[in-house]
Amino acid sequence: MVQQAARPGEWFDTGLSLAEIGADDFGSRIPTDRYTSREFQERERDLVWTKTWQIAGRVSELPGTGDWKTYRLFDQSYILVRGKDGVIRGFVNACRHRGNLICEGGRGNAKRFLCRYHLWSYDLAGKLRGVLRENLQGPIDKDGNSLLPVSVGTFAGFIFLNPDPGAEPLADYLGDEVAELLAPYRLEEMTTVMDVREALECNWKVVMDAFQEGYHVSGVHPQLLNQIDIDPARSRYRFLGRHSVACAPFDVANAGGSGPEQHVEGIRALGETFPSLPMILPRFDELVAAHRDTNGGLAFGEGVTARTILQRAARDTLTGMGLDVSGLTDAQMSDNQGWTLFPNFFMTIRAGECHVVMAVPHPGGDPNRCVWHVSSHMWLPGGLADQYRAEPVEVTEPGSHEYFLALQQDYEQMQRQQAGLRNERLDHLTLVREEVVLAHFHAVLDRHLAAAARS
Repeated sequence: MVQQAARPGEWFDTGLSLAEIGADDFGSRIPTDRYTSREFQERERDLVWTKTWQIAGRVSELPGTGDWKTYRLFDQSYILVRGKDGVIRGFVNACRHRGNLICEGGRGNAKRFLCRYHLWSYDLAGKLRGVLRENLQGPIDKDGNSLLPVSVGTFAGFIFLNPDPGAEPLADYLGDEVAELLAPYRLEEMTTVMDVREALECNWKVVMDAFQEGYHVSGVHPQLLNQIDIDPARSRYRFLGRHSVACAPFDVANAGGSGPEQHVEGIRALGETFPSLPMILPRFDELVAAHRDTNGGLAFGEGVTARTILQRAARDTLTGMGLDVSGLTDAQMSDNQGWTLFPNFFMTIRAGECHVVMAVPHPGGDPNRCVWHVSSHMWLPGGLADQYRAEPVEVTEPGSHEYFLALQQDYEQMQRQQAGLRNERLDHLTLVREEVVLAHFHAVLDRHLAAAARS
């Protein structure tokens, strides 16, 4: 008998539990000035943001030759464009003649880039091609006056950008383990089904902090406790240098104190937590029906639970739709794994779907403000992908966009927290053990600031 090779998702079986992580491994006191101080944000700008890889979009946003989009970081502007050779490149968004912006607006398509000030033109590879009345201007070094390049790479369907001209390769920044653990999900094949950006009244790290721990669920999302069993003792963690992954196994609420019918109904109530549930329910119902007796009574055999049935239903449904899930474990059919890619990417992912939260400092420079970017992505076959693909939404009127309930609760809570953080006598935050991923994130931030300051 051929033994099946270990799958990347089996990291969970050897992952660290809370009991195995030292209380002071990453520190538990977080100074509050990092959320409110302009001086601290300037240090982040110079020593973190201008030197790290960050996600600037999805590859699917630039499907054809000449498709471009802009990416803004503080007062810096960049262009991402797909060239004639199919390669996505990045450039500083400024004409080399007098510095005029080349691209305005969020996105577009161009055969070439034309500066509207003096009509200098550049090809899609950034090379200066045309100068107005060139025969009168004297010698111009076109190679030396091409658009300034910016490091760009792609991974898992995302476009990464690094403003640092001496940036290490993206693959090195992410590391082999990140690539190995995420590969079986086939993120690059997923379709964007929600895509919203909005300015918030909080520091960008407040956003990151909020999504790196489940300790707040009881206070902020109490309705979830009626659906999901939360047991921090079962959570497992893996720290991957700058990055991390954590997982709290899913189970329906009161799984140990109620019967099969209640467990099945608990699964049915998970529409917000499992956006793909409507697609999975038909198969789930078929599998549940196989455990009913002639009178309709429901009894599960040994080793069978609503959780295991959900996992099989998800595997059968996704396989039937054409997604290869053979590289994913049964637990990955039902359990969200929470990924943090430093500096500003958080994602929960399970088979067939993921939800992403990112935050960047507000371009106006106020450390008490940021711009968050929330998106959801699902694996969908061709026809459904076209039907559910979402266009980007830029929210310009604060509070006007209606998020789903849990996200709306986070939206409100984060801005309340920033109001509290501005109190001058509050000089530090005290983290508890369940917030270990958050503590790791701040330890990585401190290392980047210290290492960059020494170099």
